[in-house]
Amino acid sequence: MQFNREGISDEKLWSLYYHLVKPRMIEEKMLVLLRQGKISKWFSGIGQEAISVGATLALDTDEYLLPMHRNLGMFTGRNMPFSKLFSQWQGKRNGFSKGRERSFHFGSNDYHIVGMISHLGPQLGVADGIALACKLKKEKKATLVISGDGGTSEGDFHEALNTAAVWDLPVIFCIESNGYGLSTPSNEQFRCKSIADKGIGYGMRALTIDGNNILDVYTTVKKLAEEIREKPHPVLLECITFRMRGHEEASGTKYVPKELFEEWAKKDPIANFENYLLETGVLTPERKKEIRQIIKEEIDNGVEEVFAESEITANTEEEIKDVYAPYAFVRSEPTTATTELRLVDAVRDGLQQAMRKFDSLVIMGQDVAGYGGVFKVTEGFLEEFGAERIRNTPLCESAIIGTGLGMSIKGMKSVVEMQFADFVTSGFNPIVNNLAKMHYRWGQNADVVVRMPTGAGVGAGPFHSQSNESWFLHTPGLKIAYPAFPQDAKGLLISAIEDPNPVMYFEHKALYRSISGNVSEGYFNIPFGVANTLREGKDVTIVTYGFGVHWALEYLDQHPEISAELIDLRTLAPLDTETIYKAVRKTGKVIVLHECTLTGGIGAEIAALINENCFEYLDAPVVRSASLDSPVPFASDLEWNFLPKKRFAGQLQDLLRY
Repeated sequence: MQFNREGISDEKLWSLYYHLVKPRMIEEKMLVLLRQGKISKWFSGIGQEAISVGATLALDTDEYLLPMHRNLGMFTGRNMPFSKLFSQWQGKRNGFSKGRERSFHFGSNDYHIVGMISHLGPQLGVADGIALACKLKKEKKATLVISGDGGTSEGDFHEALNTAAVWDLPVIFCIESNGYGLSTPSNEQFRCKSIADKGIGYGMRALTIDGNNILDVYTTVKKLAEEIREKPHPVLLECITFRMRGHEEASGTKYVPKELFEEWAKKDPIANFENYLLETGVLTPERKKEIRQIIKEEIDNGVEEVFAESEITANTEEEIKDVYAPYAFVRSEPTTATTELRLVDAVRDGLQQAMRKFDSLVIMGQDVAGYGGVFKVTEGFLEEFGAERIRNTPLCESAIIGTGLGMSIKGMKSVVEMQFADFVTSGFNPIVNNLAKMHYRWGQNADVVVRMPTGAGVGAGPFHSQSNESWFLHTPGLKIAYPAFPQDAKGLLISAIEDPNPVMYFEHKALYRSISGNVSEGYFNIPFGVANTLREGKDVTIVTYGFGVHWALEYLDQHPEISAELIDLRTLAPLDTETIYKAVRKTGKVIVLHECTLTGGIGAEIAALINENCFEYLDAPVVRSASLDSPVPFASDLEWNFLPKKRFAGQLQDLLRY
């Protein structure tokens, strides 16, 4: 192994050596503790330390790193105290995640590190968002994200690199090419000669280096970072290396040919660099011993300290509270001046008001710029707010949701438009596993609103008509809004954008241009978790939202003899249970009407809540009126048979007669 120290001082070489040795010594201690049964699991980066350490020390300390589970050197390279790291690994309260996350699945803005999730790929999109925020703020900062060679097969890899290339984002996509994805060798993962070859397809610069040579990694990353700070563009950096342990310790290494270990043992990043420093006189045996003794004492003291820490005692109130970022809603009252608007125009007005109020707000989605979106909600926004804040995206739902999260880490806000709610499936993973869990895991909020034109009744067929709000009701950490009227559409959208938590915001396509109403002018908001009682009555309670509100109103207008309490939920998470319970106690009969399919819909949840909290007030079983348990059909007669509008009438009459 050849080392070129040109331009590198002795002090920097000592620093590189210290930071290279430290994660190895920590790992060796962890493996001893693992064999003793004192820790539960370990993902080893032995043999790959030069990548983590070289890249970390090449960047400024306020530039973000997005590591994986073999990048201990990034955490120690940012001088995270070992005792706090060990508390994290042991699930102690003094760790970074209050015992809620394992090993390296955490982040810290104090150290400019963003923790991974087990799905690996979404990390790349988050890096795009951090880099985009840096670029928009003109901070001249680089971002570096790690992936393994196995991870380059994921769709998130393609989406993130393609987006970074299209937008010229200052990201270094650093690939630890160690020859395996768990046990699957690289020749069964991809057919190109090297991972760097993939850069050609994205039109980005790509290069391959020796990932075990600490000076090659350090000087390469340092040079790349300097270049992309001044002229933002992404780089694909393939670092050739090898892991000397299993994917994780329990999996072993039987699938790896023995000769590979023998070959790569000769390329050990620490032994080779240490010998080089000793041979050139930069490092003396005495200084080597001193450095290792300092590290050993920190490790030993940290282990002793953490083992003395008490185990976490669960606090249910705190566990629930930390699911969402703290947020104190401040009411902005609507003006008395109003303008009649269609629902689609009210959504547009809400977005426009928020864009004017929040300079850090960015709208992203397919065709949202010059075209104005397929429903023309953002038409004219490009001219008012410019291309930096109204951003057409490639067809990449996952990467763009990740980008929104990355921007949130940098203190920005984003509204991400799914062209149709149905298409959110392509971004499902980063929503339910990253946005929703981020604050609970390590206190990072996700200031992202996902706008989704939703619903049937417009003859759009199975893939443009779904009401899929129930998919997200089961995911703690998300908030859900579903307005039925223009005034609510504007006020709730502004509230969603104000809220630092992730919000799934549903807009019914069939109501876009069929429903109009007086909408307050200017900026105002409406609190989440407050239902609207549209009509008061004594015979029956109707609980609904979205299109169902208008079906219920139409039927009640046709039957003035029915005395019904009609509740428009407006938001599903948080859910206004008190308004529901109050109405149930008053009427004794309840029907829950919703457009999404019957099984697993919110009607089942509301029925269960009523049963648990208002059973003694009920004069009849709670009735659910919902769409058929089938895909949404295309032909009009089939579609209206699928929807519950007609069935609702008969179910309501049966309930009244009960």
